[in-house]
Amino acid sequence: MDKIDAKLISLLQENSRYPLKLLASKVFLSAPAVSSRIEKLEKQGIITNYNTAIDKQKLGYHITAFINLEISASQKAEFYPFVNDCPNVLECNCVTGIYSMLLKVAFPSTEDLDKFVGRLQAFGNTSTQIVFSTPVPHREIRITEFDSNAG
Repeated sequence: MDKIDAKLISLLQENSRYPLKLLASKVFLSAPAVSSRIEKLEKQGIITNYNTAIDKQKLGYHITAFINLEISASQKAEFYPFVNDCPNVLECNCVTGIYSMLLKVAFPSTEDLDKFVGRLQAFGNTSTQIVFSTPVPHREIRITEFDSNAG
C-alpha cells in the first residue's frame, strides 16, 4: 500500500459512491488505474465492504444499548449462532474482563430490549447500558497519510 492507495481509501470512506472519474482526478491517475488499485485493495482484504449509513431512529429503532454478557467458554458454540441470527445485534465482541462478550444492539423500545436481555440471560449474567447520546458516531480508521507499518 502506498500514498495513492491510502488516499483512495480515505476518499472511499468519505463517500464509497464517488465515481471512478472523480477518484482518478483526486489521485492523478486514469480511471482504469484507479479501478485496478481498488480491486487489488479488495483482493488483499483491506477494503472488505461498502456500507450505507442510516439513521436508526428514523426507522423506529429508538433504543441503542450495550450489553455485557458473562458466558462460559463451553457455551460459545451455542451462543455464536444464536447471536448471529439476531437482527437487532449490531455488533458482538469477545472481550477481556468479568464479562466475556460485549454486544451493541438497537431496538424500537425498552420493552423489546428487555425481552432480548431475558433471552440472553439463558447464557449468563448481563449488564446493560442504554445510550443517551452519541457525540462520536461510528467511524472507520482515518487514513490521512501513508503509514509504512500499516501493511
